[in-house]
Amino acid sequence: MSGNNRRRFLKTGAVAAVAAAGTAATAEAQEKPVKKVLWGKGGPPENPLFSPAVQFGNMIFISGVGAHFPGDITAHTEHVLSEIKAQLEAAGSSMDKVLKCSVFLNDLKDYDGMNKVFRGKFGPEPPVRTTVAPAGGLPGNSLVEIDVIAYV
Repeated sequence: MSGNNRRRFLKTGAVAAVAAAGTAATAEAQEKPVKKVLWGKGGPPENPLFSPAVQFGNMIFISGVGAHFPGDITAHTEHVLSEIKAQLEAAGSSMDKVLKCSVFLNDLKDYDGMNKVFRGKFGPEPPVRTTVAPAGGLPGNSLVEIDVIAYV
C-alpha cells in the first residue's frame, strides 16, 4: 500500500471509528432508564403524597396496597393481591415477574390466613418476601398491606 493510500485508509478508518463511537454513545444515552410514574385511571391527584407505581427501566415498584373495607384476612389478602395483579398487568408485567414482596400485617395472628391466600399467586417460583406486623397496626383499618418490586 502506498503512503498516500495508507494515509487515506487511516483517515477514513479514524472517521469511521469516531462515528461509531458517537453512535454508541447516542444509543447508550437513549437507553438510560427514566422514572415514569404510573398513575392508573384518572391520572395524578392535585397534590400527591406518593406514587402508586413507578417504572424505572424494566423495573416496576408498586406502593403498598391495602384493603379498606370490613372483612377478614382472607378477603383483604384476596383484594390486595387482585389490585397488585391489575397494576402489574397494566404496566406490562405479571405476578410471576415479581422479585420482592413485603407483607405488612395488622396482627401477626393473621399470618396463616394470609399465607393460605398468598400461596400460589406468584407462580411456581414465588418472590423473596418479608412479613412483619408493625407496632401500632396499619393505616386505614386494613388487615394487610403489600408492596412489590417486579420486572417487565
